[in-house]
Amino acid sequence: MLEAIKYKRGQLEILDQLLLPSRTCYENISTVSEGWEAIRLMKVRGAPAISIVAALSLAVTLTKREFASKEDLHEFVCDSLNYLATSRPTAVNLGQVVKLLSKLSEQYLATEVSSDSMKNRLLEDMEKLLESDIRINKKIGEHGGRHILENCSRKPTTILTHCNTGSLATAGYGTALGVIRWLFEQNSLHQVFCTETRPYNQGARLTAYELVHDQIPSTLICDSMVASLMKSGKVSAVIVGADRVVLNGDTANKIGTYQIAVCAKHHNIPFYVACPRSTFDFSLASGELIPIEERPAEEMLMINSTRIAAEGISCWNPAFDVTPADLITGGIVTEIGVFPPSELKDNLEKLAPSELFT
Repeated sequence: MLEAIKYKRGQLEILDQLLLPSRTCYENISTVSEGWEAIRLMKVRGAPAISIVAALSLAVTLTKREFASKEDLHEFVCDSLNYLATSRPTAVNLGQVVKLLSKLSEQYLATEVSSDSMKNRLLEDMEKLLESDIRINKKIGEHGGRHILENCSRKPTTILTHCNTGSLATAGYGTALGVIRWLFEQNSLHQVFCTETRPYNQGARLTAYELVHDQIPSTLICDSMVASLMKSGKVSAVIVGADRVVLNGDTANKIGTYQIAVCAKHHNIPFYVACPRSTFDFSLASGELIPIEERPAEEMLMINSTRIAAEGISCWNPAFDVTPADLITGGIVTEIGVFPPSELKDNLEKLAPSELFT
């Protein structure tokens, strides 16, 4: 399986996803500012992977610094985390990790441990994120795969997915692509259709790369082909990832997700969202309140430094859109089960991301 993140204490490397699929190159991240830049430039992307790289960029920075007191350490940790949180605004996982690690630092500050012991505890907490993410993803894969097999009438099972939600977007295995992997491992998958995912082409560059690497039967389609594909009767279910899920079940994901959900509803095809509980943000009542990142116009105007659009044209380039809860007809797949969006409010305690390391 592909590794987007390689880590051992004091050393962090990320697979530069700007260079895929033509080059497989790992970049060393040795400071918080380098972690921030890698996230902002989308050398690393995917909500879980962003939060992990942010935490581990702080971890490698901590290993190289000495602190005169616990207070100095706590201040440095909180300032660094708050800075990292500004790298990309839409995915909530990063904010959840920032809150958790800040809270842990505050708790350790109040104990009798030395500054060295406090630093070591924080390093151990940050390192747990890698292990726990893979465990969580495998649980998501099984829950989602079983639900699709039990509830989707169109056989053999053919899945449509959008953007990249696999090993390259997580610590490993993947969320929506993790469900696809589980179906493949059970010999229950006939075909995967992945969209190109314009304008950044995460589907064509990254998801296709993962599917070919793992020898999963797959076909790449243009974003504009989704409705025709669904009309052909070849799609059993749609499964996508998420960058934020709010209280009423509305979901923010890569731009283009909303129109796929509309098409799926029209063609009576179950539409699933797969994400860990750390993606839930129950402080927001509806999707209208989710901040939507806008990306540079160059991503639309250029491909590999070659201009593809007319000089002088203006661009609107939101990175995400919001899919209303009533279009998520299959359910929201988490590491503890599959939930209809309408039932999130009834399961707040169970779904709250209070503990990210389990």
